[in-house]
Amino acid sequence: MIQGLFDWLGDPANWQGTTGVPIRLVEHLVYCAIAIGLAAAIAVPLGLYIGHTGRGGVFLVGIGNAMRALPTLGLVTFLYLVLGGTQTATVVGLVVLAVPPILAGTYAGVQDVDRRVVDAASGVGMTGWQRLWQVEFPNALPLLFGGLRNAVLQVVATATVAAYVGLGGLGRLLLDGIREPDYSQVLASALLVALLALILDAVLATVQWLVVPRGLRPAAKPHRRRRQATPTDGEPANAAVAGTRP
Repeated sequence: MIQGLFDWLGDPANWQGTTGVPIRLVEHLVYCAIAIGLAAAIAVPLGLYIGHTGRGGVFLVGIGNAMRALPTLGLVTFLYLVLGGTQTATVVGLVVLAVPPILAGTYAGVQDVDRRVVDAASGVGMTGWQRLWQVEFPNALPLLFGGLRNAVLQVVATATVAAYVGLGGLGRLLLDGIREPDYSQVLASALLVALLALILDAVLATVQWLVVPRGLRPAAKPHRRRRQATPTDGEPANAAVAGTRP
């Protein structure tokens, strides 16, 4: 099986033409980029609003979490039939999947800001808008990016369902391999999806490190403990301990 995987990946025919890996990869990325972009455009402003005002936070976040229970494959298939077999069905299904983690991360990030910091910003005369963008939003970035990265991983993995309704993407390679059957192709397509998810997560982690203020970044490495002092040459080991001599 492993040898077959390397043989499939090393075959130039699988990397050429309209059904080759590069084209399928671009299709997959397009679905994911559109879905994540639309989900972020919906969830980030909404999460900032309910986190800043405290209005409807529990209700909306609860609705968002309930949306995670929707079967994405069933939703995409239903929308595909209703919308007449367009790519909109896949995009809408992926947006529904991506909104909850981004919304929850943004809301939690704003709510997690120390209230004393917000009160201090109010005390120096900041307006609500200034507090949101200059205090709450920067402090919410770590959790916001956490929700965004979670959404990207889910969407990349779930975008394979696009092939089920006749669209492209890396899932097309997976379903074609199951139909033939060609288990080397199935394994290769699964590996490509996993690698794509890891690469995108690494890219977002880098962006997060660059965007998040330095004071909010987790420490890379804990400080080493200082080496315990040792007795100086010619000094008894217990000389520094008071009361040890009779």
